[in-house]
Amino acid sequence: MTDNTSPAPSVFVHPTADVEEGAQVGDGTKVWHLAHIRSSAKVGAGCVIGRNVYVDATVTVGDRVKIQNNVSVYQGVTLEDEVFVGPSAVFTNDFRPRAQNPDWTITPTVVRRGASIGANATLVCGVEIGEYAMIAAGSVVTRDVAPYQLVAGNPARPKGWVDEKGEVVSRDVANPPQR
Repeated sequence: MTDNTSPAPSVFVHPTADVEEGAQVGDGTKVWHLAHIRSSAKVGAGCVIGRNVYVDATVTVGDRVKIQNNVSVYQGVTLEDEVFVGPSAVFTNDFRPRAQNPDWTITPTVVRRGASIGANATLVCGVEIGEYAMIAAGSVVTRDVAPYQLVAGNPARPKGWVDEKGEVVSRDVANPPQR
């Protein structure tokens, strides 16, 4: 990783993007139009940060992560390696948001390796999304999601199980397939 004061030649930052001093951006990462990466954020190697993406201070984004357009990744959110975040997905980080609350607390959210979050999905803070889990577009996730689990709806409910490629391998929500 490099900070934006001496980016590696393999890092692409669009001229309209803002990568603050002190942010770390890994080799081979592309930061597109109007994206904003705050100081102390860490973005891994080989990532794609889409148009109008905001990566807040202290956020960690793993290697080979793809964050599509119009996503804000706020403090308290961790995206492990190879996570996909679809367009306009929403992360929260406060259970009791108020415009004026000096005592507010960040509630962490973790998205484990290889998980996919569909377009316009909302993840309420404090959840853990398991490895290679699949969150359907438009879902509202209020609870942890097991590894390889497919969830959909509002609130998101189990709909089956997927493999590492995202293919549905079972619709039996009560019994995960053997790995």
